[in-house]
Amino acid sequence: MMQNRTRNYATVIYPESAPANWKEVLENQCIPAFISPLHNKDLDLEGNRKKEHYHVMLLFEGCKTKEQAKEVFDSIGGVGVEPIKNSKSYARYLCHIDNKDKEQYDINDVISLSGADYSTMIMLARDKYTAIGEMIEFCIANDMISYAMLLLYAKKNRFDWFKVLCDSGTVTMVQFLKSRNWELKKYGGNTNHEQSES
Repeated sequence: MMQNRTRNYATVIYPESAPANWKEVLENQCIPAFISPLHNKDLDLEGNRKKEHYHVMLLFEGCKTKEQAKEVFDSIGGVGVEPIKNSKSYARYLCHIDNKDKEQYDINDVISLSGADYSTMIMLARDKYTAIGEMIEFCIANDMISYAMLLLYAKKNRFDWFKVLCDSGTVTMVQFLKSRNWELKKYGGNTNHEQSES
């Protein structure tokens, strides 16, 4: 009988029952993984505070059985083995990003291991469009027409913009800046559509 396999699995770690060095043990397995911030403010349905815990998400490069994932989780004191159906959604759940009725945890406190990239994993298409919109407004407000200047500014000050530019937003922003430069040269000063939006 064929065993069910998937690439991504999750477990829960309770600090009081896990080995003291469980994060190091996990890191030494060289499996891409995310460790949530410590969930220390979660409430149950009756409004009582739940036991402090971490969520751990494994991102295997190939499909693994539940038993194979359990071996890893057993070595770090994990409770349960949950196959993950949607890795992006579960990654966002690590901080309750889409569960506004639950305690919100800082995405900067997520630990990424063995090459896993949390910020890329949680980015939605709408985040990319929001970032491009913000960059367009920034370029207009600061009279910027240089893509190089925008890229350097983003690298230093807005890493979320920088990632969008590196991953997929370059063509849009280059074309916008070229077109804006052409309009400013042709018409001088602000263009009509920029004035109407301000």
